[in-house]
Amino acid sequence: MSKLKSVLGSAPCVVGTIHSEASLRRALRLRPGSVDLLELRVDHFAQDPGILLRKIERLAFPLLVTARHPAEGGANELSFARRGALFMQFLPFARVIDVELRSAEKLGSVLAMARTHGVELVLSHHDFRATPSPSRLETLQRSAKAAGADIFKVAALTSTPRDLSSLLSLLSNRSKLPLSVMGMGALGKVSRLVFAEAGSVLNYGYLDRPNASGQWEATLLKQRLKELREE
Repeated sequence: MSKLKSVLGSAPCVVGTIHSEASLRRALRLRPGSVDLLELRVDHFAQDPGILLRKIERLAFPLLVTARHPAEGGANELSFARRGALFMQFLPFARVIDVELRSAEKLGSVLAMARTHGVELVLSHHDFRATPSPSRLETLQRSAKAAGADIFKVAALTSTPRDLSSLLSLLSNRSKLPLSVMGMGALGKVSRLVFAEAGSVLNYGYLDRPNASGQWEATLLKQRLKELREE
């Protein structure tokens, strides 16, 4: 069984995001089962990665590591070289890494090293201005699959029911590639419940404060999804 399958299981997984020292402190206090994975946004700790490294072995959940591109919400305006170095520094601790689809070629050495060490790969696309059209979403998904993704993730601004429908259609096309789909903005919270139930395998929440609009607090999202499955 791949590491990814052992993490995902059969239920939608909730990912708690660590993007600040306060969220790191909260993550260290989480009880077993309160989330499924922790995302380390190492771009937020680029000035002093030691803040994370000194605590990382005390984090009692599988780790998803990302160093986000500045154009897709990344902190500190990091170059490809710096992001690549951060990925390599944290790769030994990662169960999964998340690299934007736009960065896959320039960070090819990171992807190759991840595969060598059995680390699963999320290829992602983040759009803070709009929801891409259904045809654009399908194109992105095909590109992610061709690039070797284990999961394709898309996060987009959802302002209208049509936006929700476009993202839901991506989940409805029965792709063999697992998908992580979420909305941001006015309909973000609604989308994260609906899409998790529709098959989104990774569903993100905050631990300290939101770092994207439309997020749930992670442990509350885990509880709400559990309630939906009990009805």
